[in-house]
Amino acid sequence: MFMEMEKRRSFLLHLALLLFFLIRCGSSQKVMWKERLALLDLRSSLGLRSKEWPIRSEPCSGWKGIKCKNGRVVGINISGFRRTHNGRLNPSFSVDALKNFTFLESFNASGFSLPGSIPDWFGYRLGSLQVLDLRSSSVTGPIPSSFGNLTRLNALYLSDNDLTGGIPTALGQWKHLSVLDLSRNSLTGSIPTSFALLRNLSRLDLSSNYLSGSIPPGLGGITGLQFLDLSDNSITGLIPVEFGNLSQLVELNISKNSLSGSLPSELTRLRSLRRIDMAGNELEGAFPDGLFLSLTGLEVVVLSGNKLDGALPPALLSLQNLSLLDISGNIFTDNLPNFSVHGNARSSSFNLSNNLLYGALPSSVRNFTSLDVSGNYFQGMVPGDGPSNFTLNRNCLEGESNQRSLEDCQSFYSARGLNFRVPEPAAKKSKRWIYILVGLFGGVVFIVVLALVLVVFLRRCNNISNQRDIANAGPVPEGGNHSHPKDSTNVFNPGGSFTYDQLLHSTGEFNEANLIKHGHSGDLFRGYLEGGIPIVIKMINLNSMNKELNMVELELFKRYPHTRLVPLLGHCLENEKLFYVYKNMVNGDLGSSFCRAPDLEDQGLQSLDWITRLKIAIGAAEALCYLHHECSPPLVHRDIQASSILLDDKFEVRLGSLSEVCPQEGDLQQNVLTKFLRKQPSLEAGPSGPSSATCAYDVFCFGKVLLELVTGKLGISKSDDAISREWLDHTLAYISKHDKELVTKIVDPFLIIDEDLLEEVWAMAIVARSCLNPKPAKRPLMKHILRALESPLKVVRQERYIPGRLRTISSKRSWSAAVFGSWRQSSLDNATSHAPTNREGLSGLRHSGGRVGSHGSGGIERSSSIKKLSSEIFPEPLEMEEMDRRDEG
Repeated sequence: MFMEMEKRRSFLLHLALLLFFLIRCGSSQKVMWKERLALLDLRSSLGLRSKEWPIRSEPCSGWKGIKCKNGRVVGINISGFRRTHNGRLNPSFSVDALKNFTFLESFNASGFSLPGSIPDWFGYRLGSLQVLDLRSSSVTGPIPSSFGNLTRLNALYLSDNDLTGGIPTALGQWKHLSVLDLSRNSLTGSIPTSFALLRNLSRLDLSSNYLSGSIPPGLGGITGLQFLDLSDNSITGLIPVEFGNLSQLVELNISKNSLSGSLPSELTRLRSLRRIDMAGNELEGAFPDGLFLSLTGLEVVVLSGNKLDGALPPALLSLQNLSLLDISGNIFTDNLPNFSVHGNARSSSFNLSNNLLYGALPSSVRNFTSLDVSGNYFQGMVPGDGPSNFTLNRNCLEGESNQRSLEDCQSFYSARGLNFRVPEPAAKKSKRWIYILVGLFGGVVFIVVLALVLVVFLRRCNNISNQRDIANAGPVPEGGNHSHPKDSTNVFNPGGSFTYDQLLHSTGEFNEANLIKHGHSGDLFRGYLEGGIPIVIKMINLNSMNKELNMVELELFKRYPHTRLVPLLGHCLENEKLFYVYKNMVNGDLGSSFCRAPDLEDQGLQSLDWITRLKIAIGAAEALCYLHHECSPPLVHRDIQASSILLDDKFEVRLGSLSEVCPQEGDLQQNVLTKFLRKQPSLEAGPSGPSSATCAYDVFCFGKVLLELVTGKLGISKSDDAISREWLDHTLAYISKHDKELVTKIVDPFLIIDEDLLEEVWAMAIVARSCLNPKPAKRPLMKHILRALESPLKVVRQERYIPGRLRTISSKRSWSAAVFGSWRQSSLDNATSHAPTNREGLSGLRHSGGRVGSHGSGGIERSSSIKKLSSEIFPEPLEMEEMDRRDEG
């Protein structure tokens, strides 16, 4: 009996547990179904495509951008999504379905157009939200004051919108917030004092708004703050002394405001500071004592356009890591000290223009890449020759053009009780000109006489030669050929040798201060030959590397010299080390010269202009075209990236990083060079296919370089990680041959371009996408890419001239057919990547009819010329149109 009761009790207990489990499961399913309906509602209101959110799939596993935890939706990411055709007709901030996601922690709609204001219920119904990202989403209206209720928020991104009104003081209630970015909006009012309560804040960006008032001193109490940007507003008052408490601050930008007063001495405590920009204010006075003795880690100092005065401390000019110094447009006055030159000086840019500096220029100025001292009162001679990018006008220098008048210089120096060295009198100069003219005239007469004598001599020799040819007439020997003349612009002797002592002397015994970088094939040092000729030396340790493999580069220069390859001056082999000596490239590589100091006054740091970028692209294409199509067998570079594209003083391309060059796989031609090259180990598979020893691999890498030139996003060409591939997929979605304005979404924001230049940028983007075709066989050849870059407007303007019936006619041998054959295949392979087509705000780039489109109707008499143009350019890729129509359906 007792046993039966125990069995019943056990049975009832198990039954109760089972019922409890079923009830919990049923409740969970009901909540999940409710959230699924909310997701479908959100999909409908935003006009999202079924490609990203398919109805028949499970949202947590089959929907892109949906993150779930324990069966509940905790993350929604629609960044980069594309609306359906109906969704694009009337986009709006229709996200009411988000009210049903009580566990939502992250919502990311950056780059997705949501025109309209942020609903006030965001602050009441999304209490679990931790990250809100609405960058570049066309959001308007004010920031809801209810946002203060989002106490779990740790990152808020609202930049690049059209938000108006003031910043709510309730935002100071966010105790966990670490990132707050409200930049590039139309916010007004003052910075809330409640921001002092954001103790966990590490990044605060309020730049490019219409904020006024003073800087709250309480910001100095946010001790963990690392990045502070209040630039481009209307802020007034003094720089708070409390800023000295920001011991972890790395970057401080308060430029383009109306700040006044002097620099606080408390700034000396900012020992972590790397970049400081206070340009365009009304700051005055001298630098605090010992400021730059404390801030030794500074890399960028921009203080232009203020009223700062006094002397320049030697510690500022001698900072070890300083790469950019701009103090132009102030009233600094004193002699320029003969400061010590640090290891990075040759890559530094100094702008000291439009001050009251005087005296002689110290000899140390010769060591800088760029120096602007215009608009001062320096006197005497310029030390040495100086680089070509020195700006010296409007001074009192001797032997230089565009200087101040003698009266102006004498008045300045006498008013300060200083001695002024009067230049050589004009009478002596006029006599010197007489001597020069007499010498020139005598030289011309001598050359004419010498030419006449030479002509007579050659005629006599020719007569004698003709007589010998007649006497010795006979058959031409077999095997004779004509040698091609060498290009005189690439003068170097790859077979020349340097002694080890020469290299030691030129590099200071290979001092660490002269080390440029540790390359994958050897260490690079800068040096100077006798006479001050700058060189670059690569040192290769043969104990750790194969000697024969490292002689490949020397063999390459001997057999395949070209003006687009980095000039090799010679080599040295000693002590189990191999040294290559190259000509110094003044502008470094593409990566290091992408941003440079300006040539004009009153300007900050500038990026390369479009003409220079296109010139660099064409130069690099010429170099690869030579390796691929003019060398036999075709040679593959295998290391095309921004750092391998070197630039001389005129930004002409010289291709470097040649240690990985090898013949293309499959070529059977043999010579001494290929025997060397074929001993190199194969590289692993790259994105171009199973091997990188193909010309198609170079084309793929070159496509990434072109994207860097278009977008300004450096570092993509040297990496192939998941982040880079994701960036490529996202960027390529903005390149369409049908929509020019779409490419403006990815164009470098520092580029200043008009309508014609925008078409060239568009064309380069199209060529880049063709190069990045995932199928190597479908990528264009380098000779076709070169012709496309040389005539970029033909790439994008051709279809405006060609009637529809002629667009299917094309020459298969034309460069455009090669490029757009790759384009069509790339478009089909990447059809899953699309970008939102928000054309609002871009009408300023479009002109009615367009300059080219105005010639579209020419009548029947122009049909023959149109047919010819059709075969020379390319047909319209009809496959892309059909695919776009399917996506919009």
